[in-house]
Amino acid sequence: MTDIRSATAVLVGAAALAAWPGPAAAQPETGALTLEVAPDRLTLAVGETATLAATVRDGDGAVVDDATVVYFSRARRSVAVTRGGRVEAYRPGEFTLVALVPADPDSRDRRPEARVRVEVPVTVPPPAAAQVAFVDPPPKYYVGTRPRLAVEVVDTVGAVRTDVPVSFASADDALAEVDAFGSLTLHAPGEVEITATAEDVSARLAIEVETSPVTSLELRASASAASTGDVVRFTATARDARGLPVRGVPVRFAVGGETAPTIIAAGAAAHVAADGRFVAERSGTYTVLATTGRHSASATISIGSRDVRRELEVVGRGRVLDRHTSDLWIWEGTDGRDYAITGTWGSDGRSYIWDVTDPANIERLHEVNVDARTVNDVKVSEDGDIAVISREGASNRRNGIVVLGVGNPREGVPILSEFTDQLTGGVHNVFISEDHVFALSAGRRYDVISLEDPRNPERVGRFELDTPGHSIHDVWVSDGVAFSSNWTDGVVAVDVGGGGRGGTPEQPVELGRYAYPSGWNHSAFPYRSQSTGKFYLFAGDESFPYGGYSPDRGGAPSRAAGWIHVIDWSDWDNPQEVARYQVPEAGSHNFWIEDDVLYAAFYNGGLRVVDVSGELMGDLYRQGREIAMFEPADPDGFIANAPMVWGPQPYKGHIFFTDWNTGLWAVKLQQRTGPGRVIGEPR
Repeated sequence: MTDIRSATAVLVGAAALAAWPGPAAAQPETGALTLEVAPDRLTLAVGETATLAATVRDGDGAVVDDATVVYFSRARRSVAVTRGGRVEAYRPGEFTLVALVPADPDSRDRRPEARVRVEVPVTVPPPAAAQVAFVDPPPKYYVGTRPRLAVEVVDTVGAVRTDVPVSFASADDALAEVDAFGSLTLHAPGEVEITATAEDVSARLAIEVETSPVTSLELRASASAASTGDVVRFTATARDARGLPVRGVPVRFAVGGETAPTIIAAGAAAHVAADGRFVAERSGTYTVLATTGRHSASATISIGSRDVRRELEVVGRGRVLDRHTSDLWIWEGTDGRDYAITGTWGSDGRSYIWDVTDPANIERLHEVNVDARTVNDVKVSEDGDIAVISREGASNRRNGIVVLGVGNPREGVPILSEFTDQLTGGVHNVFISEDHVFALSAGRRYDVISLEDPRNPERVGRFELDTPGHSIHDVWVSDGVAFSSNWTDGVVAVDVGGGGRGGTPEQPVELGRYAYPSGWNHSAFPYRSQSTGKFYLFAGDESFPYGGYSPDRGGAPSRAAGWIHVIDWSDWDNPQEVARYQVPEAGSHNFWIEDDVLYAAFYNGGLRVVDVSGELMGDLYRQGREIAMFEPADPDGFIANAPMVWGPQPYKGHIFFTDWNTGLWAVKLQQRTGPGRVIGEPR
């Protein structure tokens, strides 16, 4: 039950908002104000709602009836609050809501400067476990082996939980013991029941332990030598007394270094998966050991350095030093020249058109100014004739998209149309695919808008999740499949014409989804490996645990966290995360993949160029797959000497990228002068 008290905040005279995380508050134009919010704290179950009531009083204690009160959540994907103060809990945890009286009631900022503010703590307890179930148990159980049992816990709101402790018990330890992790030790033949318990729910699994028919074990490797980052497959074959393979025998793999002192001192590491896939992060000689029961076998492999390092050369720049720069797109115009479009962030709705035909002499051609604070995203059609820019923070609250004619920018960039219908909440990201724009709407869904007639856009479809507190940040379309990035809900793949399940732009059909525990899913890039044919989805994080963006000129540099998750999505129903690229000191933003090379913007970590050839497994950064890196810095930048790389695009042998504080850059990978493998050049 909620204790109905009130939270009170007072701002007197020139007092400032010392705890406010955004820009400094404006000085109040009048005397003291008091803001009271009831209740002053909330405890809500997942899915439960409550309503906050705010009262504003002047210095004499009289109620100010016409005062504007703004509410917002510091974790809106976990607990949300509407303009009217209605609160809804989506996920468990400890959260904070903020109520404030804005210094400027007409401010377009989502978190405006405040005359007075108050915080309301919200506690959302974890839902109870409703079900625990064994997942894919082994087909056979043999004496002397140690198979592991996996379980899944689902709570009362239908969410799969990884934070609920599970205990295991065996009905007969003489036949089968089970440890706290679900690993069995099988001692003797017979039938036995294993129980898994999570909170107040349990599941039981009856197993039959058999005498092992295995008399020998052999181990083979797909290669005797490889480089760091290469995946080598070890295959273990158990045989019976007749020399025939025995199916279903659990085999455990382990790896060690033959040159142990040197390898350990250098911090070397290697991993072998349960299915025998091996990868090393450092060069050296490694031995892989396979065991089943009393039988074991080993094989040794030599690992050399990957040796892909190259240097990046700065070729040219398009300086933007008086405001923040957002995303970019490079294309060839109908006149055969090459152009770039870049957006701006937290400014006055400008986009810039550049001629980049000669990357060493980038020329700014046009400024396109629309009613917005932020033009976050810019995209150009496949034929290079149409551009779409997103709008946020329009003065009339009608954001939506703006369609530009960009076939021949040297002759002008006309605004062909706007589309704002049901897109008034702000469009953060867009994508163009085959005369359709996929435009985000208020961070909740994406609308599909036909540009068959670019002067008369028409909505033809939309896609939105139905999960509690769902939100969306980005969408990328490839071969008729839309991949949306949905923060806590992860990446969602949707058939919009090429997924094989009857989807169209008018009637999207979901194919599958993949979420990871951090809930930071910010962007996604689908890619079919040129070297292996495997289909991967690269999913990027975004998080600012050390503090958010610095919007003001001369502010403190920002520092991000998060990494790129590599998902093998060969089966829509069974995505598997197989690798990561994580820069220890920085966090990811947008990225691009071409010719088995990843071009990644890592905010304060600069531009990163990464070899993603071959099968991918493990930590790509530690495997030495990084080809090059570059941190742009400029003492005259919007924030001086503060690299904050936003988005890259390889194009015609160069790598173009935008930096939040300095604008547009063009760089080029230098040729190797010595031995070593060379991974694909930007086309």
